[in-house]
Amino acid sequence: RLFFSVPFLFSSLVWSGYLEYDQDVLIPEGWTHAGRVDPSEELELTFALKQQNVHLLEETLRLVSDPDSAQYGKYLSLEEVASLVRPSEVTQKVVRRWLQSHGISNCLTVHTQDFMQCTMTAEVAEKLLQGSRFHHYVRDGQSLTRSSAPYSVHDDVHPHLDFVGGLHRFPPKSQEPREKRQHFKAGLHLGVTPAILRARYNLTAADVGSAQNNSQAVAQFLEQYFHPADLAEFMNLFGRTFPHMSQVDRVVGTQGGGKAGLEASLDVEYIMSTGANISTWVFTNPGDSGAGCRHLGKEKNSFRPSFPASSPYVTTVGGTSFKNPYKVTYEVTDYISGGGFSNVFKMPDYQVTAVQGYLKSVTATLPPQSYFNTSGRAYPDMAALSDNYWVVSNRVPIPWVSGTSASTPVVGGMLSLINGQRLLKGLPVLGFLNPRLYKLKGQALFDVTEGCHLSCLDEQVQGKGFCAAPSWDPVTGWGTPNYPELLAALLTK
Repeated sequence: RLFFSVPFLFSSLVWSGYLEYDQDVLIPEGWTHAGRVDPSEELELTFALKQQNVHLLEETLRLVSDPDSAQYGKYLSLEEVASLVRPSEVTQKVVRRWLQSHGISNCLTVHTQDFMQCTMTAEVAEKLLQGSRFHHYVRDGQSLTRSSAPYSVHDDVHPHLDFVGGLHRFPPKSQEPREKRQHFKAGLHLGVTPAILRARYNLTAADVGSAQNNSQAVAQFLEQYFHPADLAEFMNLFGRTFPHMSQVDRVVGTQGGGKAGLEASLDVEYIMSTGANISTWVFTNPGDSGAGCRHLGKEKNSFRPSFPASSPYVTTVGGTSFKNPYKVTYEVTDYISGGGFSNVFKMPDYQVTAVQGYLKSVTATLPPQSYFNTSGRAYPDMAALSDNYWVVSNRVPIPWVSGTSASTPVVGGMLSLINGQRLLKGLPVLGFLNPRLYKLKGQALFDVTEGCHLSCLDEQVQGKGFCAAPSWDPVTGWGTPNYPELLAALLTK
């Protein structure tokens, strides 16, 4: 019966409205309009189909991630996840028939069948997604195709889709190296290297991977790629004091040509030098800018949380600097460290006590409540140094590179080391860390209590966002890792 009814569904001209209530069609500064897309030009769009059993998936994640649960560490296989969330047969048929009714058949899907990536002409895309208008935009030699207007979908397909990707949102501007000319005295370091990180976070030369079945991975986005020659040169310059690997074991996807991306180089070099001697994969396809700023109208602003940093299902890493940038001292907030409160995701149970404690303890110095959502997922969860890194990119050693693209792979590498030690003891890997991290209540981390990050440049907040405080805060989370203590705390159960 469904087979005969589906074609009829799309004979109507009823359009249900927007899938995404907050479609951002503003063109960020730096991007230049380069004209309308030719109707015959091919576009690639991603359709997110409605998943089933999302609440059951969330509950399962909570149980396998909570060290006090009997299910802790009993993770689902990919096939078990797929059978849980796979869209219903009705959803899959309705969406496919909708696409086919517009002549769209060149589509790829994933194992869980909840995403479809389809190729079509711009003319077809604009008929399929009413309201959309595709244009070319360029910045620094990079060209993108985006819609200048919000889109809507057919009334009958609306209940079966979450969103369509590829119409809106522009990549952030790549982090540029920040160089400073200074005169140095004896005993001062010239920037953050693997040796400096190991000194600060108490890793020895013996703290490297040894478990055969352990691995770690980095994802490259925004058409940024690393070069294997840069990684080899980086390890030659900065990895001589500890065992390490100088090659990525596997690249999943197509590694682009041209110049290496600075952030991609940074990610690969520092996860492999912190999580040293561990098999590393790179998938090709942890935001800066403080609290962010969203302009709501004349003289009215609010903070703008970033994604995926504000997702409750990731461990988000903020950024710090040395108090004295040329010595291994205690750490203070890096003013670009991302942090704040989500406007989309509610505060997860694992962090409620910590966040409410922060809000009560700093009430007098908080930004106005109109700027942020006190009931939203708060981030980051922890932090690490994010300022003044050395990176090798395009065979050139570059100093003074900064951003949470530095701190995130450092923490990731340390957690990979801990996973290796757990595997050697016959324990499961850590999985989703946050429920366990918040139960530690700052144990095994260096608390960061100085400094604030950036926000809106207006009369009310004057560029000042949230500030660090004792215990958890929305600038540096619980603080930065003291590796041997963190290893001990996470090596039980």
